[in-house]
Amino acid sequence: MAQPLVKKDDDRDDEADYSPFLGIEKGAVLQEARVFNDPQLDPRRCSQVITKLLYLLNQGETFTKVEATEVFFAVTKLFQSKDIGLRRMVYVMIKELSPSADEVIIVTSSLMKDMTSKTDMYRANAIRVLCRITDGTLLTQIERYLKQAIVDKNPVVASAALVSGIHLLQTNPEIVKRWSNEVQEAVQSRAALVQFHALALLHQIRQNDRLAVNKLVSSLTKGSVRSPLAQCLLIRYTSQVIHESANNNQAGDRPFYDFLEGCLRHKAEMVIFEAARAITELNGVTSRELTPAITVLQLFLSSSKPVLRFAAVRTLNKVAMTHPMAVTNCNIDMESLISDQNRSIATLAITTLLKTGNESSVDRLMKQITNFMSDIADEFKIVVVEAIRSLCLKFPLKHRSLMNFLSNILREEGGFEYKKAIVDSIVILIRDIPEAKESGLLHLCEFIEDCEFTYLSTQILHFLGIEGPKTSDPSKYIRYIYNRVHLENATVRAGAVSTLAKFGAMVDTLKPRVFVLLRRCLFDNDDEVRDRATLYINTLGGDDAVVETGEDVKEFLFGSLDIPLVNLENSLKNYEPSEESFDINSVPKEVKTQPLAEKKAPGKKPTGLGASPAGPPSTVDAYEKLLSSIPEFANFGKLFKSSAPVELTEAETEYAVNVVKHIFDGHVVFQYNCTNTIPEQLLENVTVIVDASEAEEFAEVASKPLRSLPYDSPGQTFVAFEKPEGVPAVGKFSNMLRFIVKEVDPSTGEAEDDGVEDEYQLEELEVVAADYMLKVGVSNFRNAWETMDADCERVDEYGLGPRESLAEAVNAVINLLGMQPCEGTEVVPNNSRSHTCLLSGVYIGNVKVLVRLQFGLDGPKDVAMKLAVRSEDEAVSDAIHEIVASG
Repeated sequence: MAQPLVKKDDDRDDEADYSPFLGIEKGAVLQEARVFNDPQLDPRRCSQVITKLLYLLNQGETFTKVEATEVFFAVTKLFQSKDIGLRRMVYVMIKELSPSADEVIIVTSSLMKDMTSKTDMYRANAIRVLCRITDGTLLTQIERYLKQAIVDKNPVVASAALVSGIHLLQTNPEIVKRWSNEVQEAVQSRAALVQFHALALLHQIRQNDRLAVNKLVSSLTKGSVRSPLAQCLLIRYTSQVIHESANNNQAGDRPFYDFLEGCLRHKAEMVIFEAARAITELNGVTSRELTPAITVLQLFLSSSKPVLRFAAVRTLNKVAMTHPMAVTNCNIDMESLISDQNRSIATLAITTLLKTGNESSVDRLMKQITNFMSDIADEFKIVVVEAIRSLCLKFPLKHRSLMNFLSNILREEGGFEYKKAIVDSIVILIRDIPEAKESGLLHLCEFIEDCEFTYLSTQILHFLGIEGPKTSDPSKYIRYIYNRVHLENATVRAGAVSTLAKFGAMVDTLKPRVFVLLRRCLFDNDDEVRDRATLYINTLGGDDAVVETGEDVKEFLFGSLDIPLVNLENSLKNYEPSEESFDINSVPKEVKTQPLAEKKAPGKKPTGLGASPAGPPSTVDAYEKLLSSIPEFANFGKLFKSSAPVELTEAETEYAVNVVKHIFDGHVVFQYNCTNTIPEQLLENVTVIVDASEAEEFAEVASKPLRSLPYDSPGQTFVAFEKPEGVPAVGKFSNMLRFIVKEVDPSTGEAEDDGVEDEYQLEELEVVAADYMLKVGVSNFRNAWETMDADCERVDEYGLGPRESLAEAVNAVINLLGMQPCEGTEVVPNNSRSHTCLLSGVYIGNVKVLVRLQFGLDGPKDVAMKLAVRSEDEAVSDAIHEIVASG
């Protein structure tokens, strides 16, 4: 059977260039369209010309208004022909031209005449065209005919009316919703497509009413649906109802699951598959509930139809992510699919086997995969590589055979993404499996000997510099690294120089040899390479340079840059050369600068005594400058953190107020940014009365009122509180805006002399634990973690209770601590049952903190968490645990 198929494809390739429409031009076709005006119409010729016009339209050819109008009027003359084939082409042409409102009138009468014709083909097509080109006013005139068509005995006419209703629901929902009775009757039709279209329309009409959808599903699951297509739709709607139910185990929801299970015994394959997939995707599905669905999918694996084999193995692949043990019974059937002619099926079979296989089957799988890899595209190879990485982490004792497999495919041909996936996998295995380090590093060294990708070469060199010096024989890697200095481009050469320096700093016996190699790099033709070589020679103490202590050198070479690169770049751009050198300590450590969310009148300058002379501050530095200029706050010390603005009023209210929380070691200052949005009013002596009765550790010490607040000119008023020094005190504050309001004459802009005292209630404000943490990232979390004192580590486990998903639990803890996620670990993969998240930050008192969170699902929705904290102060590690325990 295979040979004739191949032959047929070859023949098709030879004829692929031929097209009956090749070289047709719009002008020539428009000339041909004159045949529509002939007294004696030739239906065959007219159909050919319409086909060419449709081809041009679908190829993106645009017709001018005049051309489209001429073609439209010419096409309408073809209604006089009685030829059924030509009439169908006329319908399609009118739909594609989408005539304007004044042109629609020309064909409306012809289409309405066809809609009541005795020829069913005319009726069905006329309904489709009319509903496509008509507007709401004409729709009310033909609504009676459409209702009749929905319950017509001819299924073609009924389907045409129902499909038109689905389209009209987007533009004229009120009219379509009046057809519910007729559509309900059509759902009971014996015609498969009519029942399918009727059910789709009825669900769309009721989709915003959950109770109505529940009733619809309840009534139809009792067995009145005969059409396999409609049954598939019903299964999907049933799944939605089960998903939206508050608790899937309630007695009222069991019949729905029983319905899905009953569909597994349907005679139509599409219904069986749809039911099996629906069961596997249910929230909190148990192994017992999965078993019948898995059994059905296992039968599909040996089907003669490729589409069924593909559907089954893809569904099992998804199930294997969350319930690998449930899929193990299918392993023998899936192994036979590795040699399937369809490479997509084979890839899914392999990746599923890698997720569900046991330790004893690893070697057998590797032999089968080796022959298979050369036949598939890079995108499939990446999927296989990621599955092998997961398998290796699952069975660390098999690392040797799996690492050898990865190194072999690394030497084969492949694109960047494929090679990057392999390199990333080897790096992860080296980090997580200590026994794999030596062999893994050698595999990477061999790869960079002929690597064509600069990015991968520099990534591997950087990794070698960190891990290589820690091995039993670091000297064997020097040759590979120094070869890069001679054989590669400038970027890779610079990376090689840095890696050599790291070996020199960590391994004293290698330092003299490293000096010799670095001195040779001083004659490189690239500035960056020469500069790095000079820097490292001096840092390591070569050429009789004054060397720093060993610890300082290691910190310089291996330490993480605790300043965001974006902030460093901005500070360097803003630095003006002077006698005072650039101070890296002046660079803000916040990951993002927090601008004020203030309203500003365009083209207006702030007026009044309360306006800030230099405009509103927009960064942490500007905030600090502003606060230190106010005498009441000048002795509070260095500003630790300023929060993002918190809105205290609703949008579109009389007064817009937001607050910024400024955190000091022993004080908290609330900066209330106020805007008056009423043109006829001037506010004076604006203050915020803060009630701190729910914040016992805070005591108000100072406030600075706003003298004047004209219309649409932002101003600030401040309130300061004292708190225990270095303590992350929390509390809730209620706020009342108090002011004197004066009426303003719109014609002169002058305010009245007398004013009235008034108050305006604001939202409550909270100071939380996250306010005492700066988001400061680290470039290499693993290194930063290992260099931090293990004596200050605190580890504990917590139950987070039921959560919607693992991702929701991760985000909740990140927001509670207010720390910066590292290395993209805030993203939780779909269907994952466990996850590790890495966080870093600086705690009040400028104490560096690192957190390692390990999450896992304990039951259907309960989330358990293991929290490990390292910091420069054990008291801070304890404080982080207290925050989580009380949060």
